[in-house]
Amino acid sequence: MEIRETEVKISVRSLVEFILRHGDLMGGAGLPSVEAMQLGARIHRKLQRLGGPGYEAEVPLSHTTILIREGRTLAVKVDGRADGIFTVQDGEEKLTWIDEIKGIYQELGSLSEPESLHVAQAKCYAYMYALEKELPRIGVRITYCNMVSEDVRYFEQVCDFAELSAWYTDLLAEYGKWAFLQAEWKDGRDASMREMDFPFAYRPGQKELAMDVYRTVLREKKLFLQAPTGVGKTISTLFPVLKSMGEGLTEKIFYLTAKTSTRLVAEETLRMLEARGNLVRSVSLTAKDKTCVLEKPDCNPEACPRAKGHYDRINDALYDLLQKEQFLSREVILAYAQKHQVCPFEMSLDLSLFADVIIGDYNYVFDPTVYLRRFFQNEKKQPYVLLADEAHNLPDRAREMFSADLYKEDFLAVKRLVGTEGKRLCRALERCNRDLLALKRECEEFEEIDSVGALELHLAEYLGECPDFLDEHPRFRAEEAFMQLFFDARHFLEMCGLLDDHYTIYTDYTSEGHFHLRLQCMDPSKNLQRTYEKVRSAVFFSATLLPVNYYKEQLGGTEEDYAVYAPSPFDPARRLVLGASDVSSRYKERGEGMYRRILGYVRETVAARKGNYMVFFPSYQMLEETYALAEGEPYEILVQRAHMKEEEKEEFLRAFERDPEVTRVGFCVMGGIFGEGIDLTEDRLIGALIVGTGLPKVCNEQELFRTYYDRMGKDGFDYAYRFPGMNKVLQSGGRVIRTMRDRGVILLMDDRFFQARYESLFPREWLPVNRVRPGELTERLREFWDRKEPEEDVPEIPGEEQPE
Repeated sequence: MEIRETEVKISVRSLVEFILRHGDLMGGAGLPSVEAMQLGARIHRKLQRLGGPGYEAEVPLSHTTILIREGRTLAVKVDGRADGIFTVQDGEEKLTWIDEIKGIYQELGSLSEPESLHVAQAKCYAYMYALEKELPRIGVRITYCNMVSEDVRYFEQVCDFAELSAWYTDLLAEYGKWAFLQAEWKDGRDASMREMDFPFAYRPGQKELAMDVYRTVLREKKLFLQAPTGVGKTISTLFPVLKSMGEGLTEKIFYLTAKTSTRLVAEETLRMLEARGNLVRSVSLTAKDKTCVLEKPDCNPEACPRAKGHYDRINDALYDLLQKEQFLSREVILAYAQKHQVCPFEMSLDLSLFADVIIGDYNYVFDPTVYLRRFFQNEKKQPYVLLADEAHNLPDRAREMFSADLYKEDFLAVKRLVGTEGKRLCRALERCNRDLLALKRECEEFEEIDSVGALELHLAEYLGECPDFLDEHPRFRAEEAFMQLFFDARHFLEMCGLLDDHYTIYTDYTSEGHFHLRLQCMDPSKNLQRTYEKVRSAVFFSATLLPVNYYKEQLGGTEEDYAVYAPSPFDPARRLVLGASDVSSRYKERGEGMYRRILGYVRETVAARKGNYMVFFPSYQMLEETYALAEGEPYEILVQRAHMKEEEKEEFLRAFERDPEVTRVGFCVMGGIFGEGIDLTEDRLIGALIVGTGLPKVCNEQELFRTYYDRMGKDGFDYAYRFPGMNKVLQSGGRVIRTMRDRGVILLMDDRFFQARYESLFPREWLPVNRVRPGELTERLREFWDRKEPEEDVPEIPGEEQPE
């Protein structure tokens, strides 16, 4: 019988956290220890320095165990870094100790024993070191350091090597069943990926695009891809990376998107590949409240029966599912979570360990608070590839992820909520409140400041009081205000650890008069690069990634990374782009006369052909003021309202039906829910009329960006206003042509569209923009609509429909 040997790698931390976890699922601050990312690293370094000349810090250790089952051999390599190793005289012999350091916020006096998982990590390192050095005994020390006081408490035990060896052997035996299960899957998957063919006839330029993506992965680079609608960006990026998986270059793919619609397209594409016999296992990560069995998520055993003993049951649930199911759909996850009485959201996160493709929001990879630590806590580069869809959204999202806010009123509200039940906690809250009060007294309206001063220390003290308080008063875990302030403060403190010249700190007031302190990330590139250092490659793509050098800079690209402009496969004769230069959306020129001129252009456009149109305004105010003058217009008007519910959005879109009997015009807002991420194909939408350049409203924060980038030697107006505004314009115009069958008109209404600095930001396929004036529009539109439609014969790509 042929014996196949496969190497399997896993970190010490991942091993013990997966195999040895047990007990209840606890929400947030309910965890016994709350480690901090940035401060924790500083505490590690300080304690390692204090260890003295005989103290070895960050010692790499590894051990490979051979497991054999049914003719299959696995070489399981477990590795990691011991925080510290030192030797002391113990009577007549010297005893070596493994030091595992943990920085925590809670009071050290409340610890009765070390956490079992921390001990298990240290025991793994102890086994590896004792085996290598042939030591009969070895010590294990867990060092807890309070993040605020920097007080230290030790828990020590001495292990006999024979007992340690037996314990480690049992641990690896338990992991073995998972390793064999995954190895068998990967064998079939890799063979399937190597044999997989592109599922459609290539569109013009599509094969070259797929090759660009594959080369990016092969060379471990980043690719910034301007991918016009119709290039089949989902299959064009997924297919080459899946092929690289079959070649052993890639182990896991993260398909990241900000929109539900693009997530659904990725899911549909993968289901299509699976249905064709390709072995690819994918899981979609959705928000907890979408899968929670409770009316409102409350991950505590007192509130949720599934949280009670969740970790005692979850591994059996995972093994049951993975043995029987290939498709990790939401319905499958919910069914097995119900069968084993575990949390479906946590189960989906665990299933990501066994998935080839993980589909989810950007925050699962980039957000410093909620990122998937199981994949990115290791400092080593992993064979992962990031595919970021709709990547024009990522700079703003990343800036927000790495920014942080505190509101003075929240500290007073929680202090009142706690009352006399937590005197120590109230004193900590009061110290934070006094710090914010001092900043408030210095702020008349808006104030840039150099630092947060003593607030950083006092926040750490407040966070240190929370775990013990929650242990004594568990009902506060269900208090939304209490928990929200805890999470806000923890995130703020973590962001304090990232402060550098990419940040601005300021104070101001909300419209309700609440005092506000913000750490504003001005440039997210450095923070994003920390993630890129841990993956093989990344591809960023969008139909509006223009100007590409701006996005390349903001997203942390380098000169060595690639930028590609994919050609549009659509017939340019099916799109007419016109511009009206006698319209302006500038504040000083707004008024009834300008609004009636805009309505005149709308009237003339829709009169040329019955159908569905959208008019995109730069703000709700301008929309409402124009709509107020539209009474008696010869078409039906639908108006986007602020804060529309999902069912209201769906009802709005349903009105844009095929082959309409009357002309409908939607009055919408650029950058809003109808400005991107919707597909109204064929004649469901035949025209987009765009009022203005979409520039953000002048405000203190936008002015911060302008002055910041001016100081950096850039054009601050571009970064703060022009680039974000024009992206909204391009997204709005992109609603018209979605498939090969679509025909439509884009009318740009603002004189600035004919200025070189704006015109240079148009996609190639929009050029030239033909200037028109009232009265000229009808003739241009008649010529366009009277042109005979060409026939196409192009196969369909999921999510980006193509005529047969």
